[in-house]
Amino acid sequence: MELKAVGTTSLLVSPLGLGTVKFGRNQGVKYPTPFELPSDSQIDTLLQLCRELNINLIDTAPAYGNSEERLGKQLADSRHDWVIMTKAGEEFIDGQSYFDFSKHALTRSIERSLKRLNTDYLDIVLIHSNGEDKKIIVEDEALFTLAQLKQKGWIRAIGMSTKTIEGGLLALDHSDIAMVSYQPLYTEEQVILDKALQLKKGIFIKKGLLSGHLKQIASQDPVKTTLEFIFKHPAVSSLVVGTLNPQHLKENAHWVSEALA
Repeated sequence: MELKAVGTTSLLVSPLGLGTVKFGRNQGVKYPTPFELPSDSQIDTLLQLCRELNINLIDTAPAYGNSEERLGKQLADSRHDWVIMTKAGEEFIDGQSYFDFSKHALTRSIERSLKRLNTDYLDIVLIHSNGEDKKIIVEDEALFTLAQLKQKGWIRAIGMSTKTIEGGLLALDHSDIAMVSYQPLYTEEQVILDKALQLKKGIFIKKGLLSGHLKQIASQDPVKTTLEFIFKHPAVSSLVVGTLNPQHLKENAHWVSEALA
């Protein structure tokens, strides 16, 4: 896969990114079947496969259990080969999510992510929304806080993983990237993609493969159909998909390459 630009930032990312919630958390997730957390060896195998497939985007978050710490150990010797995207604003403690978008909480969260990921900079930090997108941006000024930390050199690009159309549009006005939902059964947020294209901002897609529930899509090959649909929109920089299955990763990379051919 050829790398793609993220808006007007200096970042180049693989069109398929590896989501790592399954590296550190198996409670309170909405996948169709339960799973055990992977061993260090399994994680190493997936990351080595990413290298072979030219996948350089790794997505994590403080809310993903100990995903950040595990990645920090695995990527320590090859930090500059990866674009690491983490988040701030949500914590997952004892089976429950807690949100805090204050300047103090966000700064502390990013300081902790830097230590956990064993790095002195973060390529991308997104606000991990609780659904109150407008309040987070306008009242809590969360993206302003991230912008200040970006100026300090802690972060290369900032954005928000939004849950509303209004929030996605606002995020594009105040940051580099919006991470949104978009797939054949849910196209309401296309207006955000259209605006990103106009403003030359980055778009990352989450839950593009319906978190393992693709049977809802009436197609002989729903994965191929979905990926072709997503990458038809020129605003899309990358689709983040979480998996512990090397074969699934290979297949997804193949279909993304086909969709972009």
